[in-house]
Amino acid sequence: MLWESHHMKSQNELNQILTKMDGKPYPAYKAIKSGYECQDYEIWIDHVQGDPFAIPSKIRVRIPISTAGFPEETYHDECRNVALCDFLARRFYHSIKKYNTQKQGSGKSGAIEIDRPGQEVLKTSSMVIIDGCIEARFLVGLPAFGRRIAGKIALHMFSETIPQIVKDSLYFKKLPADKLFRHIETVEDAEFIRGKLSELNLVAFIADNAVLPRVSGVDPRPLSTEGVVPFRSCQSMRASITLPNRGEITGMGIRKGVALIVGGGYHGKSTLLNALEYGIYNHIPDDGREFVVSSADAVKIRAEDGRSIQNLNIDPFISNLPFDQDTTEFSTANASGSTSQAANILEALEVGANTLLLDEDTLATNFMIRDIRMKTLIAKEKEPITPFVEHVRNIYEEKGVSTVIVMGGSGDYFSLADVVIGMIEYCPHDLTSQAQQIVKENPLPEYSDATPPSEIQRIPVPNVLDPSKGKRPVDIKIDELLYLRFGAHKVQVNAIEQLVHPSQLRTIGYAIYYAKRYIDGKKSIKEICRLVLVDIHEKGLDCLSDREARGDFAEFRSYELAATLNRFRALRVKQRS
Repeated sequence: MLWESHHMKSQNELNQILTKMDGKPYPAYKAIKSGYECQDYEIWIDHVQGDPFAIPSKIRVRIPISTAGFPEETYHDECRNVALCDFLARRFYHSIKKYNTQKQGSGKSGAIEIDRPGQEVLKTSSMVIIDGCIEARFLVGLPAFGRRIAGKIALHMFSETIPQIVKDSLYFKKLPADKLFRHIETVEDAEFIRGKLSELNLVAFIADNAVLPRVSGVDPRPLSTEGVVPFRSCQSMRASITLPNRGEITGMGIRKGVALIVGGGYHGKSTLLNALEYGIYNHIPDDGREFVVSSADAVKIRAEDGRSIQNLNIDPFISNLPFDQDTTEFSTANASGSTSQAANILEALEVGANTLLLDEDTLATNFMIRDIRMKTLIAKEKEPITPFVEHVRNIYEEKGVSTVIVMGGSGDYFSLADVVIGMIEYCPHDLTSQAQQIVKENPLPEYSDATPPSEIQRIPVPNVLDPSKGKRPVDIKIDELLYLRFGAHKVQVNAIEQLVHPSQLRTIGYAIYYAKRYIDGKKSIKEICRLVLVDIHEKGLDCLSDREARGDFAEFRSYELAATLNRFRALRVKQRS
């Protein structure tokens, strides 16, 4: 990597430079770009901001892991390494809040920022173990009054504040060892469950006593009022797993196949599905969902009016369109609810999803069911949509893809479900036999099994997605988890619901830029996504940045990478015959 080429100086030299700079024009700060040896760690100033209102300067602190004193058992494998780095990033974040209290000056003067962790434990680039060192990457707003350097404040930041933050957060002896080990072991136990699911014939596991509800739609912390009902499995679905750290744990196992979640409004159906949707991630201790674990290949599906679709074979779900429109190579700039939902399912299957998660609140009703009266009124040959109810069994039996559906408004799926989970006052009940009895007493015409979707392989056309804008060869920005701006392209991503951290979206933007080396007109979307993720696994997230080290990248799955790529309106693909 390019960023290790600077000459090392001493902390004393940095102090002298900052003292002499006091009152000079802001661009003089450029002179501090270098590496400095401090007491027993290095500080690297990789990028210096151009003015006090620009993005703050990029700083790294490197400590040999032997000096920091971390026992090898805290980082000896990938899972523990990620958990340790996550714990240290959280500690660093809180230490900034504790010690960096005197912000003064113009613009972002005096700010110290590290990528803020959420409820999930993600592999990120803000805290990494690299070359035998712990490396923290963060931003510092170099202080100024107006556009003149505030050298004394800068000197205090680099000689007092940053060393305090480093001492408080990156040395083993300074950390609460019980909390650190609990953090690592919680993540390791959750990862162990995920590795066991398939062997136990499950797609998900929800531990007894889990707390599923969140504070609000914008606050993902656990709800902690007195009325919260801890999760308890019904007896018939209870599973037991012996974890490497915690020992035996019990909870509800959702078996492979078709699972229906039913119940009245406000009884916890969507709350359960929401927990499963984020069960693809490991969570911090006390999140309430730390042992709610889903298959790593579970994908949430929703309808998404207005999205663009490019050259997709939607024929299994939608055919017989008026005026003989072709649905085997279907494209549109403005998909309807049902068409977008079909596309979202097919694109998830294209990349390898093994479980589909659906909630009726965000689905197109006409895509999910057509009841007997509507079928009588509108003949099959006049209805282009083959509803999902006709596919759901075959998708499992012939493709091995399970489905978990929240359905409170229709019993048409009863005869197709392997299990019917009734949520009553936030507690799950096994209502499978009652549902089957209702089917016997009120028989409907049998649903004809529709032909399951065949394997899709679409190949992106090279050099269509240009990341440049104006004088910038690469201009990639994000707007929270709403939009990705990639050069002149603006991609709406708010329907990709399993993204949880803005840094994931930023990283996907850079991964799409990186993927251009594999977009050769021969490789499929699935193959391209796999190659990018193999490179990240082998070389780390840093391989996506060809300039200085970045501290604002976070891991993602191939499903979210492909989903973002598929939402580029400029994307052009051809089908592999």
